[in-house]
Amino acid sequence: MKDCLNSIDKQAKVLVIENSNNLSFKENLEKEFSNIECVLAGANIGYGSANNIGLKKVKTKYALILNPDATLHSSALENFIKATEKIYDFAIMAPYIQEEKDKFDKKNYLKNISPVEVGNVKGFAMFLNISEFREVGFFDENFFFYFEEMDLCKRLINHGKKIYLIPEIKIDHGGGLSHDQSINVEMELSRNWHWMWSTFNYHKKYKGFFVSFFIILPKMSSAIIKVLIYTLIFNKKKKIYYQRLSGLINAIMGKSSWYRPKV
Repeated sequence: MKDCLNSIDKQAKVLVIENSNNLSFKENLEKEFSNIECVLAGANIGYGSANNIGLKKVKTKYALILNPDATLHSSALENFIKATEKIYDFAIMAPYIQEEKDKFDKKNYLKNISPVEVGNVKGFAMFLNISEFREVGFFDENFFFYFEEMDLCKRLINHGKKIYLIPEIKIDHGGGLSHDQSINVEMELSRNWHWMWSTFNYHKKYKGFFVSFFIILPKMSSAIIKVLIYTLIFNKKKKIYYQRLSGLINAIMGKSSWYRPKV
């Protein structure tokens, strides 16, 4: 997180939403960084809910959501502001990541280094035009982990809002390095549970229960088979597929996204 915070212009107002009740973390952070206000969520409430806390406190026209494992290049904020002078109708602007750059390069979309209108973006860095969210709202807090930004982008597009990738903006993303690496096993179990829960519920939200069930059926069948096989051969991977199956069953039964990593 320190690399992320150090990459932000010290003149910028920064809100850090901490998914815990760790008062010493808040005090130490605010002591080290004079431009930061740290808000304690009180518990691990998830990515979307934590972002909503911060967004509801925003008083400016724009807001940048930035994951703690992301770092800004020196001109990133300046380039976001410059882009607002050319694009007036955006709801979200985001930087390219390498896989997106490669995809658009093949289609020659980046020949003129111009913004590209897209259907969704990665959630690690999103520049929001706050006024465009009045009728749509922010994140759906039913999603604890995964599909939060995809759902947000889907709702924006359904309301006729526009989302852009901006080639000039460079932001590095650690990709999954925003937690302590000593808890990797527990985080992997949590990821698998929530991936399946969120996959089912995202499709259910927009396509209905039965379509969602048939979309997820191959994954459920695979998880059942692998739980049985890995149990018979005493392979520790059975825990991962058990978590996938558990997440799916809870989603199908209409239960909330209740699982939390044991850390």
